[in-house]
Amino acid sequence: MKLTIQSFLAGIVLGAIFSLLNLPIPAPPNLAGIMGIVGIFVGFLILNRWNEMRGKAKRDLS
Repeated sequence: MKLTIQSFLAGIVLGAIFSLLNLPIPAPPNLAGIMGIVGIFVGFLILNRWNEMRGKAKRDLS
């Protein structure tokens, strides 16, 4: 929960900075764009759960 709050506050600060500098915001401008990002995350979670259920270990990318 702490990480979520920190991320939200960082987003507010960065959004204010972008506004003050008259820069375009680097985020989806509408609900459809946001839902696309949420969909990517949910798809990632589903595939990870599926692989865990099948007994496949998560690949180490480091």
